[in-house]
Amino acid sequence: MGQIHVKERSEAVWITFDAPERRNAFDPEMAQAAVEALEQSTDARAVVITGAAGGFCAGGALDLLGTPTLPQMRELYRMSLRLFDAVRTHPRPVIAAVNGAAAGGGNELVVACDLAVAAASATFGQTGPRVGSAPVTGATNVLGVQIGEKRAKEMAFLCRRYTATQALELGLVNQVVPDSQLEAAVDGIVEELGALSPRYLEIAKVSSNIWWNQARDNFMGGLGMLVQAVGSEDMVEGATSFLEKRTPRFPDPQ
Repeated sequence: MGQIHVKERSEAVWITFDAPERRNAFDPEMAQAAVEALEQSTDARAVVITGAAGGFCAGGALDLLGTPTLPQMRELYRMSLRLFDAVRTHPRPVIAAVNGAAAGGGNELVVACDLAVAAASATFGQTGPRVGSAPVTGATNVLGVQIGEKRAKEMAFLCRRYTATQALELGLVNQVVPDSQLEAAVDGIVEELGALSPRYLEIAKVSSNIWWNQARDNFMGGLGMLVQAVGSEDMVEGATSFLEKRTPRFPDPQ
């Protein structure tokens, strides 16, 4: 079972996803715990999200997709969006400290965060069509605003992996540092934020959410389509092949 760790460091609250056996992918309970940690940290200068054991986050737990039920998947999708919304609506800047692979929903978590600092060894990318899903809560909509539509479609459609340096060139992250300097680099940003007006930082953040807010209906429509596809051959084959570490054999389109 995965868990969430919360600690205070240099006027920031650090939230760590800890499920190393599944690359820090979150289940609904972990997502709920992260939402609660965000809701309880409004007095901090900033919130930092990272992962345990040298990995950032692999998104929603794929072990739920192999033998899915509608209630399970509705809850996972609902809590994923609740987590991303909690990041976006938090009154303080939320920083992604990407210390390893940010894949699938983990990559969308980076999209949701206000700022992102990556370790040199970090990697980024979407997994949706490869594992029988689609990245509808950030990567097929808001990501296009961040890195451009063609690049966002490349990331969402082709499921390629991108290095930290490539992510910086795309505009997905703000800074890349040696692995050993990641926490110090994030501490430096928190210190910078600490010298600024929290009131006007919040105003700037609320105003910056224009594209996220406009995409909100698109998120809901996309999640509705994903719910309708629960149990499909593509979903089961994608998740099963991922867990079995083999190439998926998707059925021909009808």
